[in-house]
Amino acid sequence: QVQLVESGGGLVQAGGSLRVSCAASGRTFSIYTIAWFRRAPGKEREAVATIQWDDDSTYYAESVKGRFTISKDLAKNTVNLQMNSLKPEDTAVYYCAARDYRRTDFSSWGQGTQVTVHS
Repeated sequence: QVQLVESGGGLVQAGGSLRVSCAASGRTFSIYTIAWFRRAPGKEREAVATIQWDDDSTYYAESVKGRFTISKDLAKNTVNLQMNSLKPEDTAVYYCAARDYRRTDFSSWGQGTQVTVHS
């Protein structure tokens, strides 16, 4: 099992920047993909960005493309999500999740971190 702990987040004005981080521990050798999801009040959970553990392949939702950047530091088993030009609609709880290479779903989840963007 992989354990994930998010950090960062907080309150920021529209147009500002924040970085959230996800620290992985446990069976990190089994990670295939790390993803950042978010859930805003009254909305369904949305995949924001993903990064492959073994290469630099990334994916971004259209709503964040050009504003968010996902990166990883394998020496620290950490995945970061740099969020720039934040908008009020980016307000949500952000979760990181890990997909094991033996599975097709994201089976490990962090506890989430709140990001609030005020206008």
